[in-house]
Amino acid sequence: MPDTDVSARPIGVFDSGVGGLTVLRALRTRLARERFVYLGDTARLPYGTKSADTVVRYALQAADRLVGCGVKALVVACNTASSVALPAMSRRFAGLPVIGVVEPGAQAAVAVSASGRIAVIGTEATVRQGAYQHAIVARRPDAQVLAVACQLFVALAEEGWTEGPIAQAAAQRYLAPLFAGRDGRDEPPPADTLVLGCTHFPMLGAVIRAVVGAQVAIVDSAETTARATETLLRERALLASGSVSPAGAALRLLATDAGARFAAVGARFLGRSIAVTEVELIDL
Repeated sequence: MPDTDVSARPIGVFDSGVGGLTVLRALRTRLARERFVYLGDTARLPYGTKSADTVVRYALQAADRLVGCGVKALVVACNTASSVALPAMSRRFAGLPVIGVVEPGAQAAVAVSASGRIAVIGTEATVRQGAYQHAIVARRPDAQVLAVACQLFVALAEEGWTEGPIAQAAAQRYLAPLFAGRDGRDEPPPADTLVLGCTHFPMLGAVIRAVVGAQVAIVDSAETTARATETLLRERALLASGSVSPAGAALRLLATDAGARFAAVGARFLGRSIAVTEVELIDL
């Protein structure tokens, strides 16, 4: 039965797979008193290469399941689903706070960029949909936004190949054209801000930083989403009160397939070991 005290209910977190565990990790750090239910739609990933209609259908099915768990808020910890399906989810659950990763990331990018030249990297669907581009320009009309799909980063993060020559070569290939110095007075200077528009990408933070240089501001959508979630829950008087929940009781993990792989790969994203028995397999 759902808690009668709405603030005591868990926060639902949704992603197509394990990448959203980086968002969950940031949420748990910032909101230590909260309980969480995380759903990874591992049977149907990746969302990043699917059509918009398919992403919307899958996202609504996952959200329905989380809402059925009695959550007090829904965090869409998937850049593709946030880019494509957030309006449909907000309409269906009009009385529920629904937070995506795109708007907080765009807001942070505009806040830190001095020049307005901002680069966004994400999956094919995120880049194609243009949600980050639109959100950034809506906040800063003179912004120059260049978005690049870096699909290989997803596989590298899940394989744990986040350092070494392969990761370095991929980062160089994707990012050097965005941040390398340019000759000629008529050429604009490089972007001064990079948005990590996929929840997998923070796992490659070291090699990304090595390519873009220390002078570039890097916006991590996990951290910005956690801050936005805290702010919204406070505004709606939905923050949990009382003592910090025990770690084991504070988190429920759901997946639609491959529980053992979810546990093994997800441990790197969550920052702690995950026992296979912690992962509940469900159908949507």
